Amino acid sequence: MSFYNTFVRPLLFSLPAETAHNFALSSIRTFLRPSFIQNVLSKRLCVDLAVERFGLKFKNPLGLAAGFDKNCVAAAQLACLGFGFVEIGTVTYKPQSGSPKPRLFRLEADKALINRMGFNNDGAEVVVSRLKKIKNRDFILGVNIGKNREIEEIEAVENYLSCFRLIREEADYVAINVSSPNTPNLRKFQEADKLRKLLKSMQEENTTCIPILVKISPDLSEAQIEAIVEVCLETKIHGVIATNTTVSREGLQTASYEIQKAGEGGLSGKPLAEVSNQVIRKVYRLSQGKLPIIGVGGIFTAEDAFKKICAGASLLQVYTGFVYMGPAVARDINLGLQKIIHQKGFASLDEAVGSESI
Repeated sequence: MSFYNTFVRPLLFSLPAETAHNFALSSIRTFLRPSFIQNVLSKRLCVDLAVERFGLKFKNPLGLAAGFDKNCVAAAQLACLGFGFVEIGTVTYKPQSGSPKPRLFRLEADKALINRMGFNNDGAEVVVSRLKKIKNRDFILGVNIGKNREIEEIEAVENYLSCFRLIREEADYVAINVSSPNTPNLRKFQEADKLRKLLKSMQEENTTCIPILVKISPDLSEAQIEAIVEVCLETKIHGVIATNTTVSREGLQTASYEIQKAGEGGLSGKPLAEVSNQVIRKVYRLSQGKLPIIGVGGIFTAEDAFKKICAGASLLQVYTGFVYMGPAVARDINLGLQKIIHQKGFASLDEAVGSESI
């Protein structure tokens, strides 16, 4: 057992989930020294995990998903833990406090989380000011954006665009969140007509030609996925993030009363692994591999990561796996991926992408 699993995680898990999250993020920001950690990792990670997608070069395929560092307070420190990229957010145009607390819950028997955070963040203007203060940035940084809670559907596109205009100068890519279950009516923007209008408007505003990706739900039918892929190809969106959290509670090991106590919200972690893999396969197959996919959902080990790569993902993200496995998760997964790729006889990660998408 690692030091994290033996000592640190039990301490953190003795605290309410959101309190533990804030404490961990504050500790990483305060005490982590990027130069030392990067020096240690660079001696162990080889270059054959490098990936190039939508014009960006990633040191390795594993990123930290949006949700952990919503406000860009520790992006550089998080990147130095071995992640190939960090995605901050979700950021909205105006600051908002999010849903009432408690709003984050652990399902330890399932290695899962339920959250209904509700896009709590400091707003685009403040986040941009923090982005500008990151000196000598040598990692890929994405920004996940969403609409403000109080914004009605008729004003939603302009709300997204207002956020995008502020963010685009400082981000390496922008992820459009239309799939969180915790903002009323947000998922309606996965409908083909609404999504087409939003993405066309984003592309018309995209004067800096920054890569734009769309984050989709795991709760979509095959017909809905097919429509989304068609819209993404039509509007020349650069990629898809598959997937966000699920509203399903099927097959959980956690006692029903604990699930009911947690209440509504998006479920992430181990139970999402195969569900997200199925969505990845469908997007890869329907787009004929033309849409780069960031696979996220239930990645805890190198084996989990490799399954997503074989399904069609060329980049990956962790969130719940980071919470449960600790700060060494990126290093361990990347080292494990190297071993698996060599054992399977692939010359590179790219060769493995989509190899089991049928």
